[in-house]
Amino acid sequence: PRPPSLAVSINTALLYSLQIFINNEWHDAVSKKTFPSINPATGEVICQVAEGDKADVDKAVKAAKAAFQLGSPWRRMDASHRGKLLNRLADLIERDRAYLAALETLDNGKPYSISYLVDLDMVVKCLRYFAGWSDKFHGKTIPLDGDFFCYTRHEPVGVCGQIIPWNFPLLMQAWKLGPALATGNVVVMKVAEQTPLSALYVANLIKEAGFPPGVVNIIPGYGPTAGAAISSHMDVDKVAFTGSTEVGHLIQKAAAESNLKRVTLELGGKSPNIIMSDADMDWAVDQAHFALFFNQGQCCCAGSRTYVQEDIYHEFVERSVEKAKSRVVGNPFDFKTEQGPQVDEEQFKKILGYISTGKREGAKLLCGGNPAADRGYFIQPTVFGDVQDNMTIAREEIFGPVMQILKFKTIEEVIERANDSKYGLAAAVFTKDLDKANYVSHGLRAGTVWINCYDVFGAQAPFGGYKASGNGRELGEYGLEAYVPGVRQSRHRRLSNFL
Repeated sequence: PRPPSLAVSINTALLYSLQIFINNEWHDAVSKKTFPSINPATGEVICQVAEGDKADVDKAVKAAKAAFQLGSPWRRMDASHRGKLLNRLADLIERDRAYLAALETLDNGKPYSISYLVDLDMVVKCLRYFAGWSDKFHGKTIPLDGDFFCYTRHEPVGVCGQIIPWNFPLLMQAWKLGPALATGNVVVMKVAEQTPLSALYVANLIKEAGFPPGVVNIIPGYGPTAGAAISSHMDVDKVAFTGSTEVGHLIQKAAAESNLKRVTLELGGKSPNIIMSDADMDWAVDQAHFALFFNQGQCCCAGSRTYVQEDIYHEFVERSVEKAKSRVVGNPFDFKTEQGPQVDEEQFKKILGYISTGKREGAKLLCGGNPAADRGYFIQPTVFGDVQDNMTIAREEIFGPVMQILKFKTIEEVIERANDSKYGLAAAVFTKDLDKANYVSHGLRAGTVWINCYDVFGAQAPFGGYKASGNGRELGEYGLEAYVPGVRQSRHRRLSNFL
């Protein structure tokens, strides 16, 4: 399906507040500072956004704590009504889907067709999924020895700090808000400084949906100031972060050194995508291309180490290069565009630096490797062959449109090599032999393993990593568990003891 064309120029239609959202009201930053939001397709400033920092986080946490007090409208609200509010929010996002998709493209650079058809579709489904859980996440009765009765009850953890990334701003906002609100928590969210626009627009919809003041508070700002203030705040009970492994370390440390708050981390990856010699070649080439180049390569779970069995290696490489060369890079609002710009100048330069390192260390540059336009942060789809495991581009997360293809001989060898990474977020195996697929998948140390597909997501299934790719799980029933502090047990003597 084709998304609707925009009736207005999105650049001139930012008809909503770009301040800080606290207590269902808009505020300037305490410091009065602002920062620019940049259009990555042009490098030009779109608008100025309020720059929140520690003082603003303190205000937001205070509002969230008040909203979470016993007797507050939010705490008294029926669980089923929380579900109704989440469904209403999903309805409003669906109503404004074209505008939100355009904001996402303007701020992030991803093709508008992808924003509309993929990101917004998954946002709505995620919120509806967790809305359904609101009155169904229940406790148990437990038979204890003796004259006792025991039951468990899930309790919301309280004030949840949530720090979302720039690669999927709306979708990561939904991943975080859905389970937190379904289980009765309150939220202080920091949005990425590169992409604040769509998440701030959703703040208006949160108020319109009917969420009480203070339940959701949204702060645009920088990681070292606003993000650090959330991570170390003594009145924040939990922090959930999606982003780099390096920042994840800082958040885990801040949580430990403050109040030992609960932490969920969804971090980086260097995911192996294993192509066996008996794989369907057409499908494997298409899926390996998608696994790496989707979202301009800016996916934590991108299939960024493509291992190909030696007897099909040369054909696979040739066809992958042809596909990369035919990829359409350009204006993200053009429906023909498959790849937009990288999110900002920092990422643009970082990726080009990795390409230079790959060439210097002996990998064979087969196509691409240069900027793809005179302005904006566009990079040519790039493919490296003859990549070795010890090369920088095979070990570090590039987070860009740079495909690395490695050769292997045996199953045991590729499992060992695939696991030889500090990361463990995702993996995939392509083969027509299901027994072989299961054998390989059971040997891989990855939180998600796809078989004969890649990047298949649904709100119903958990997602998260091993090792330096983070801890905890998001989505599915597992995602709810992160927002309740275990269970509370209550024991009573049997009624007969008191008669």
